[in-house]
Amino acid sequence: MSTTTIRLEDDLKERIAEAAARAGKSAHAFIRDAIVESVTQAEFDAEMDRICEERWGEFLKTGEAVPWEEAKAYLEATVAGKKVKKPAPRKLF
Repeated sequence: MSTTTIRLEDDLKERIAEAAARAGKSAHAFIRDAIVESVTQAEFDAEMDRICEERWGEFLKTGEAVPWEEAKAYLEATVAGKKVKKPAPRKLF
């Protein structure tokens, strides 16, 4: 495990210490957890961007999609536990 030094303004360091105490953690654990959470979110965002770009490219290539109202009805029925047929994509333009 490596060590990294960060410089914090005094007021931020105090806020971290107070927040860590409220959470029942050391300042070190609080900062580490915050970094892990931030990195995990950044990785998730990057993967969602990748998926969106891939799907957008496919839509531009085919012009096919499921209209929102059909997708919404399918999702609502699925969440309600109903067995419904998945809507098929079709040319929208």
